[in-house]
Amino acid sequence: MTEAPTPAPEPAEQSEAELTALFESMNAGTLGERMGIEFLEVSPGRVVARMPVEGNTQPYGLLHGGASVVLAETVGSIAAALHAGRDRIAVGLDISSTHHRGVRSGHVTATTTPLSQGRSVATYDVAIVDDEGNRVNTSRITCMLRDAPPRAR
Repeated sequence: MTEAPTPAPEPAEQSEAELTALFESMNAGTLGERMGIEFLEVSPGRVVARMPVEGNTQPYGLLHGGASVVLAETVGSIAAALHAGRDRIAVGLDISSTHHRGVRSGHVTATTTPLSQGRSVATYDVAIVDDEGNRVNTSRITCMLRDAPPRAR
């Protein structure tokens, strides 16, 4: 299971620029940073991030399918953490992913859309597109929302 940290202040108390900067700083030292994931928009209803294809390819020179899944789980978990709010965490329960086309260069950009946001479970659609706007991948992530353990608060 993947846990996404919850931001200290309530999302409504911070601007989109502040939330984006917060999650960029929280990305330091993580798999997301290693893969070059960069947050473009972070708000309670929408998270957008991009990732370079270079360095995230499989032996045939195409974007690795697992890299797409990491990008999808990253933006979906952040969206769920924002929905959960302070003193709560989002824990990944399920992710499914369909790869539509290969990409050899440039960046891919992931955008979340909430499908269901409850008190204990949140599900998001994640669309990943290439630099030309062609759909590369469609993923769905479901996160369990729960109270944060005392050490994570």
